[in-house]
Amino acid sequence: MSDSAARHRARQTIVNLVLALAASVALVVVIVITLPRDESNRIKPVAYDSIVAQAASSSGLDLIKVKPLENWWCNLAQLSLTSADAVPNFKAGFVGSNTKYLGYTQAFGGNPTWLAFQLKEKTLTGTFEYSYYKWDIYQSVVKNDPAKTMDYIMVLNYKNDDYVLLYGVADKTEYEAFAKEISDRLKKASSIDQTN
Repeated sequence: MSDSAARHRARQTIVNLVLALAASVALVVVIVITLPRDESNRIKPVAYDSIVAQAASSSGLDLIKVKPLENWWCNLAQLSLTSADAVPNFKAGFVGSNTKYLGYTQAFGGNPTWLAFQLKEKTLTGTFEYSYYKWDIYQSVVKNDPAKTMDYIMVLNYKNDDYVLLYGVADKTEYEAFAKEISDRLKKASSIDQTN
């Protein structure tokens, strides 16, 4: 067997390997491009109104029911009467877009330890007043990029040891709109209690 035949076979093996690799890459590209993908939203809306009504009825708690901003929808609504911190609470979350989220927690009988835990690694940075309610604004001492859900929290101590915490990732105006809506609902509930 001559050296030229051996060299020819070696070159042919390399050429065959390169061609096989190119064919494999082309096949993968075709599969990725043509494969149908489910691009539907993985987070599904929940029946917020009925969940709040049922939770209020079963617990006897004065739960607020907010009206979300236009084009916002609820993805979470749940009552917890047996939480680890022994503070009954109702949580709800609202989605405004792929990047905007606002949630609130309405807590009953919160204590200083519970509140301190909610505000861990946060610092008081201001207030927001609306109607006769004053919300304290807390921000994370750590600057997260992208922002995390609990980096900005508005806290309202509206009655004795009852609180509403408003948190998420949204514009300041959207936070304030939700805070106003919550304040209006609390004021309305308070006036109903006083007439009874």
